[in-house]
Amino acid sequence: MTGTRELDVVDILTAQHRQIRALLDRLRLDDRDTEQVFDDLVRLLTVHETAEEEVVHPLAGRARFGAERIVEPRLAEESAAKKALSELRELGVGHPEFPAKLAAFRDAVLTHAEHEEAEEFELLRRQYSARELRNMGRSVRRAEALAPTRPHPGTGVSALPNRVLGLPLAVLDRLRDVLRDRRH
Repeated sequence: MTGTRELDVVDILTAQHRQIRALLDRLRLDDRDTEQVFDDLVRLLTVHETAEEEVVHPLAGRARFGAERIVEPRLAEESAAKKALSELRELGVGHPEFPAKLAAFRDAVLTHAEHEEAEEFELLRRQYSARELRNMGRSVRRAEALAPTRPHPGTGVSALPNRVLGLPLAVLDRLRDVLRDRRH
């Protein structure tokens, strides 16, 4: 990049964590655009987690020291989050149970992000060079460009199912997004 520093994988994902926190905060404020804010959150979380599952967790898992105890719990948290996000989408923002379920989901997502930043992202910084981290950032961007925009809990949280099922699901999701946007 000319004149600016290229972001590495940790910079990209940490910035997305801030965006996720901001969207969750807007949902807590009972914004009049709750449905749109929730749709934005669903899309960002789904794309973000898919990229982590395809790129970040496998690379963190190859790190030399303590990777299993760091990566495995993150995968379990992401699996639970996919299910919860899918349930929230099914309920809809107008459902009486939505605020309580969203609050529990919010707490889980924020705890997950804190664990990633303190443990997994630090592991990446210790184990990989700046050049490798920038390359991972480019890989994350490519994965995000092809990722589904809705949670699909049945696909699991590993790279292979995401790669095999991700593109067809992404095409279907993006078509649904276009149709939804046309209606609004």
